[in-house]
Amino acid sequence: MRESSVPDTKIAVRAYADEDLDDVLDLLRASLGESALLRRTTELFTWKHFENPFGRSILLVAEADDRIVGLRAFMRWTLRTADGAEFACVRAVDTATHPQYQRRGIFRSLTEAAVSEAKAQGVDMVFNTPNPKSGAGYLTMGWHAVGAIGVLAAPCLGVFRPGPDEDSVPDPSEVLRNPEPAEDLDVTDRTPRGLRTPRTDEYLRWRFAGHPTAHYLRIDAGDTTCVVRPNVRNGRRELVLSDVFGPHPSRAIRKTWRASRAAYMAGWFAQDTPERRAATRSGMIPVPRLTTLTLVARPLRRLPLDTTSLRSWDFASSDLELL
Repeated sequence: MRESSVPDTKIAVRAYADEDLDDVLDLLRASLGESALLRRTTELFTWKHFENPFGRSILLVAEADDRIVGLRAFMRWTLRTADGAEFACVRAVDTATHPQYQRRGIFRSLTEAAVSEAKAQGVDMVFNTPNPKSGAGYLTMGWHAVGAIGVLAAPCLGVFRPGPDEDSVPDPSEVLRNPEPAEDLDVTDRTPRGLRTPRTDEYLRWRFAGHPTAHYLRIDAGDTTCVVRPNVRNGRRELVLSDVFGPHPSRAIRKTWRASRAAYMAGWFAQDTPERRAATRSGMIPVPRLTTLTLVARPLRRLPLDTTSLRSWDFASSDLELL
């Protein structure tokens, strides 16, 4: 077992304070790194944890040797069911321990303290999509595995174009003809098939128009709209199908595919949803044996549905990416 590179010292857990921001951003860079889409900037942290329409995140830090060495963020979220019930949830994101202070129990101490705080504030459930390294740790603390998130994909006409640098954000015109920003979305959301993020006007503005680094675009097909995001993966331009709103999703997805200049289009929608049926009718197929994320959850009280089944969750790519 790899040992900590510093002597054992007392670890103190406390609430985040606004003056901690610069130190926390340094910690995130040291622990998690950054990419072109996820620069550890003040703007991104503020968008994610303070401007979120569901509320300010629960933020705790760990201190040792007069420095911040750990961060635990529970991002506020609301999920709605078909009968109109709403659950106050949080998403476990931005888990960070400084490399010099690993193997000291900071991850567990911060997470258990955050769970206690969430319970005290009446939160119904925690959910997240951890990486394989931290996933096992969550399962030992009462989380359960919900299921694997795969990929639906279809090649596009840009498959033979030379690819850009991996660590880059492609210009919207490189992946889509006549790109328009995903602003002023007028959405009447459908009835949930399971736990679903309410697509309110405030949420849509924050989620798609407000992100500091990701460029979300819209493709309108009459009364239906696709929201997409340019990306680069494995040296190929990728068009991420983030969400579809409206009564004719197949029409909008096919129009998006025809407008694509990327190598391929990829996305994910929950089983038994109109968006998934439309995606498969439009030529998007599940990529065999490819899992991008694993959804895990921990109810903090008894809930009137089976949160262990992926069929209880009505998620799209937009509910999971870049958060």
